Amino acid sequence: MIRNTRPPAWPRSVLAAAIGLWLAGCAMGPDFKQPDAPAIADPSHPYTPQPMPAQTAAASAPNGAPQRFVDGQDIPAQWWQVFHSDALDGLVRAALAQSPTLVAAQAALRQAQERYNADSGNKLVPGVSGQLGATRERVSEATSGIPGGAIYSLYNASVNVSYTVDAFGATRRELEGLQAAIDYQRFQVDATYLTLTANVVTTAIQEASLRAQLQATNDLIEAWQQTLKLVQRQAEIGAVARSVVLAEATQLAQAQASVPPLQKALEQTRLQLAVYVGRLPGEGGLPEFTLASLQLPTDLPVSLPSALVRQRPDIRASEALLHQASAQIGVATANLYPQITLSGSVGSQAFKVGDLFSSSTTAWSLGAGLLQPIFNGGALQATKRAAIAAYDQSAAQYQQTVLNAFLNVANALRALDNDAEALRTQAVADGLAQEQLDLVTRQYQLGAVSYLSLLDAQRTYLQTRIALVQAQASRFADSAALFQALGGGWWNAPEYADAGAPAASATTH
Repeated sequence: MIRNTRPPAWPRSVLAAAIGLWLAGCAMGPDFKQPDAPAIADPSHPYTPQPMPAQTAAASAPNGAPQRFVDGQDIPAQWWQVFHSDALDGLVRAALAQSPTLVAAQAALRQAQERYNADSGNKLVPGVSGQLGATRERVSEATSGIPGGAIYSLYNASVNVSYTVDAFGATRRELEGLQAAIDYQRFQVDATYLTLTANVVTTAIQEASLRAQLQATNDLIEAWQQTLKLVQRQAEIGAVARSVVLAEATQLAQAQASVPPLQKALEQTRLQLAVYVGRLPGEGGLPEFTLASLQLPTDLPVSLPSALVRQRPDIRASEALLHQASAQIGVATANLYPQITLSGSVGSQAFKVGDLFSSSTTAWSLGAGLLQPIFNGGALQATKRAAIAAYDQSAAQYQQTVLNAFLNVANALRALDNDAEALRTQAVADGLAQEQLDLVTRQYQLGAVSYLSLLDAQRTYLQTRIALVQAQASRFADSAALFQALGGGWWNAPEYADAGAPAASATTH
C-alpha cells in the first residue's frame, strides 16, 4: 500500500530547483512495478489442494478416451481446432470477422490511442500559433491632437509560442496513465476475442448435446410406440387389462412431452450461434453440430502460475488499471509543486499592409511565469489521498481477479477429472440398463414378468441414456472451459501480437 506524505516544504530558490528537477527528468509519485505472480506453496499442484492425476479415467463409450494433462504446454491461437471440426473452425473464424462485439472493442482501443496522441501532441512540445489581424479605428481630436480627429488602420502579424515546463513530471505521469488506458483497452480486445471464441465453441457443444438428447428421446419414443401396439393387441384379446394400455400410453405421452422443451432449447441455441457470428437470427445457413462430429482433445495444457498471470487478458487489463491508478498518484503529487510556463511571441505591427514585414515594425516579447499553490483549503492534498485510495482499490481488485483466474483453472481441472469418472460410471450404468431392458422385454413378451417391471426398465434406460449423452457433452464443454481459463492462446495470434506475449514484462514508463 502506498502511504501519504507531508506537504512539500518550498526552498527559496524554487525556480532553480524546478529547472534542475526538470533537467534531471524527475517525476513525482511511485514508479509502477509489475505485480509478482502469486507464491505457490507446492508447485506440484499449483491449482488444487491435492495433486491432479496424470490423466483422466477412460470409459467404454464414445468420447471416452482418457485425457492427459501436460504441464507448461503452450496454447495455440486457434485453440478450438483441437476438436478437429472444420465446421466449428469456420464458424469461429466467421465470428471473429463479423462480430460487432469485437469491432466495438477494437474501436475503443483506437479511441484510447488517439486520446494519447492528442494529449502528447499538446503537452510534450511547445504550442505554436499564428495570428494575423487588421483593425480600423477613429480617434477623437482630444486623443489624436488632430483637428476633427483621425482614422487609423492597424495591421499585425505574429507567431506565439508557449510551453509549460514539466518540472515535476505531471505531464509524464498523465501520459503514463493514458498509455495504461491504451493497454487496458488492448487487453479488453483480447478478452473479447477469448470470450467470443469460447462462446461459439461452448454453444456448438450445447447444440450437439441437445441433438443427442433429442435423438435418445426419439429412439425411446419409437420403442415405446412399438410396445404400446403390442399391449393394445394383448388388450384386444383380453390378455391384459385396459389399465395396462393406459399406463403404457401415459409413459409414451410423458416421453413425447419432453421433446418440445429440448427442441426449444436447440432452436434457441441455433439462434444464439447466428448472433455470435454477426448474423440476424433468421438468416440461417449455419452448420449443424453433433457429438459425433467433434473429437475430444486427448492432450490438455496446464500453464504454470507465472505464465497464467501473463496469459489471462482480464488479469492484464486489471494490471493496466493498477498502473493507471499509480500514475494518477504522480499527477496529484506533482500538482502540489509549482507550475512553470514559458512564453514568447514575434511579429509585426504597421499602419500599412506594405510596411507589415519591414524591420522597423518588428515586435517581440519573452515571458516566464511560476504558479505556486499557497492555500486551497487542502484540496490538493485531499486529491492526492483520493488517488492513493484509488490505487489501493485497484490493487485489491487486481488480487481478486488473480484469485478468480486460479479458481477458474482449478474448477476446470477438477471438472475434467470428475467428468471422465462420471462418463465411465455412466457408461457402465447405460450398458446395464440396456441389458436389463432387453431381458425384461423378452420376459414380458413370454409373460414371465409384470408390465410394471417393463415400465421401470424403460424409464431407467431413458434416464441412463440421456445422462450418458450429458456426460459426453460435459467433457467437451469443460475441455473448452479449460482453454478459456488458461487464456485461449491470443498471444499466438498475429493480429493480436501487439498486445505483448505473456512471457514479456509489463511496460513501464
